[in-house]
Amino acid sequence: MQRRQFLSSAVAATAAGTLASDASAEERSADASGEPSFNLSYGPHEGMFKNLAGKSILDQIAFAADQGFRSWEDNRATTRTPEEQEAIGKALADNGIQMGVFVVSPLEDNFSKVTFARENEGEWNKIKDAMRNGVEVAKRMNATWMTVVPGLVDPTLAFEYQTANAIELLKQCCDILEPHDLVMVLEPLNHRTNHPGVFLTGTPQSYQICRAVDSPACKILYDVYHQQITEGNLIPNLDLAWSEIAYIQAGDNPGRKEPGTGEINYRNVFRHLHEKNYTGVVGMEHGLSKSGEEGERALIEAYRQADDF
Repeated sequence: MQRRQFLSSAVAATAAGTLASDASAEERSADASGEPSFNLSYGPHEGMFKNLAGKSILDQIAFAADQGFRSWEDNRATTRTPEEQEAIGKALADNGIQMGVFVVSPLEDNFSKVTFARENEGEWNKIKDAMRNGVEVAKRMNATWMTVVPGLVDPTLAFEYQTANAIELLKQCCDILEPHDLVMVLEPLNHRTNHPGVFLTGTPQSYQICRAVDSPACKILYDVYHQQITEGNLIPNLDLAWSEIAYIQAGDNPGRKEPGTGEINYRNVFRHLHEKNYTGVVGMEHGLSKSGEEGERALIEAYRQADDF
């Protein structure tokens, strides 16, 4: 099975997310079933193909590759043993799949604590230790990107002070990541439906912070689902923040299911990314609208339709 070669230099591919593709849609390789692979590099995650491929994450990775998917996400990567991480990294390499994001800090801290927004030596040391652990996880899994959610807002502190604190801690984290050519991607989350009280909510705010940090190790994860709820105006905001966006995630709204189940015109969004020569990952950060094998086949078909341009 011939698959597309991925760039060896991850930072070059992610700093602006705009490197040109080396193949046109007509030249794309075919997967094992005879279907063409996609225009964009969509990344499913564990459990999306558990009925069609079986419970093993390694079998799910192989199945995803056979369907033409070229990336994979694993938010739970840091909770796995080193042996599991290495096995997943090998399976991804063997199947020509690029590793996408994993969450670098403890998930519970992201939504329950003020972390980046308030200067706190104990919390900040914990975050920097998580970054160091993330470096080791990334090595085992051939990963480049790690998701960072900068905790909750501090209602006792002026927002400008909170922003300055976040920028300072992010710079210290960059000192850990830069020597390894790794990239933390800051994810602004919607505060209306899913995550009330988070510090980072919008594209302009994320852009301002990344420009201030001024490092190739600190970029934006643009989750289309979250930003449709928070701000809308998806394509213009993508363009305005493009130099700082290194990673994209998808999910329709309402419901956070596969493209075509909500209000977002994903064919236009994906076409726009393709026209901008985006060759990074589009993570499939959502659930399925139907259960069982039927739902998994519908998921694959939804991406084929949204990618049909």
